[in-house]
Amino acid sequence: MRFQEHAIEPVRGLPARLPPGESLLWQSGPAWKSYALRGTHLGWLVAYFAAMVLWYGAHAMRTRPAGAAVVATLQMAAVACVAVGLVGGFAWAVGRSTVYSITSRRLVMRVGIALPITIALPFACIAAADVKMFADGTGNILLTLKPEARAAYFLLWPHVRPWRLRRPQPLLRSVPDIAVVAPILARALAAAAVQPVTAIVAGADAGLRQPDAVLA
Repeated sequence: MRFQEHAIEPVRGLPARLPPGESLLWQSGPAWKSYALRGTHLGWLVAYFAAMVLWYGAHAMRTRPAGAAVVATLQMAAVACVAVGLVGGFAWAVGRSTVYSITSRRLVMRVGIALPITIALPFACIAAADVKMFADGTGNILLTLKPEARAAYFLLWPHVRPWRLRRPQPLLRSVPDIAVVAPILARALAAAAVQPVTAIVAGADAGLRQPDAVLA
């Protein structure tokens, strides 16, 4: 695994042009609306703040004059809108700044909003890749690295499985058209495998694994 900071991209999402013999198979970034709902739990946050504003407004109406209660409730609502807006803006920025790339030899993640870095994951260091599909057609791809591969949790965040600090697992979040992307990654892993693999047809929550099993 290799981490690299960069300021200029000769190819979008990649720190350098691909070497001869390596081809770009797929490239995209997180669908920010899906990431906002599932990665930042924005829906739950909106529900929480809505309940808080309603409770605060009801309490203010019982304990303050009507005019003062309305002003206080509007102030609380404004604070809630700012908080929700910040989280939604973060999700949008993650979707805009992140580029996931699958080549014939590796998986590359360009991450970071203010200071972009490129994380290259050669297929040789990937032990397994598990896919979780969502109803809107997006999905997550969770990577399990081989024991000898090292990953830095805080460099990967938020593109990493939460709370797995000791053995971080890179996570491609809210990948659009996951039903198309998963077979692309599976075929690339199979082609790079050093031993025979078995192709299987996987369901919505099944995984694609290398080298013992991959998604057909």
